[in-house]
Amino acid sequence: MTEEQQEAPQRCGLVAIVGRPNVGKSTLLNALVGQKISITSRKAQTTRHRITGIRTLGASQFIFVDTPGFQTTHMKRHSGAMNRNLNRTVQSALSDVDAVIFMVEAGKFTLDDAKVLAMVPEGKPVILVPNKLDTVRRRSDLLPWLQSMQERHPFTEYFPMSANSTADVERLFGIVEKHLPVQPWLHDEDALTDRSDRFLASEIVREKLFRLTGDELPYTSTVVIDKFEEEGNLRRIAATIVVERDAHKGMIIGEGGERLKRIGSEARQELEHLLDAKVFLELWVKVRSGWADDEGHLRSYGYE
Repeated sequence: MTEEQQEAPQRCGLVAIVGRPNVGKSTLLNALVGQKISITSRKAQTTRHRITGIRTLGASQFIFVDTPGFQTTHMKRHSGAMNRNLNRTVQSALSDVDAVIFMVEAGKFTLDDAKVLAMVPEGKPVILVPNKLDTVRRRSDLLPWLQSMQERHPFTEYFPMSANSTADVERLFGIVEKHLPVQPWLHDEDALTDRSDRFLASEIVREKLFRLTGDELPYTSTVVIDKFEEEGNLRRIAATIVVERDAHKGMIIGEGGERLKRIGSEARQELEHLLDAKVFLELWVKVRSGWADDEGHLRSYGYE
């Protein structure tokens, strides 16, 4: 610990990152932590679990909680049990945090944004973060919008930014730090996440699955890690991609198995970088009809 850290009181707190699907929550979490721990894709509802990212700067330890995008009523086409599970995860995350980052797209506020904002418990400091500032043509247009947002909720502060801007991310730490309670750190100084390598492996395979199938593959598919073995600098991983229909299985495997090979190859390369080890990855595809609307299946596949 540095001299500066010893002089300043230790601060540590939980900060939830909330917003409707696809506003950039996972991108922001990865930028704040300085390493990819939450997967991203254009597909709505990529994040399905409570993911914790940890960053220690000076005497302060930030524990960021990335939440699934709150599922609103118009998304009923997705499975009911899965949606209930995701919404419980968001509500649980909000109940025990010290501060909330509420993300929206700069200059926009939809009915879905309003529904997420309504879930934020009273009395918590809420920082309004309008993301994707780089897409706003004239910054002056944001002023009346920001004033209208302040009328919707007594935000503690607001910070328009781009989650892809390193300078913006660094400034956000200074804004959030004021809301961390003075208390000892909960994690080691170099910790990045409380999630296991096994969990991160399943998430990275799922990201490649979503990215390489585009809009073809329905929302209801998941990845289960069957084996995760460590042999020195080698990781042997076997994973099953679970889908609801035979047609979905065909989409993933692709002609001559080419698409499944590519999913495996891209996931393996990223895992080798993340785990700093050689990775041997085997992928299988299984059909489990109705799994996403079955509470028992959801629990067995690791949904909280």
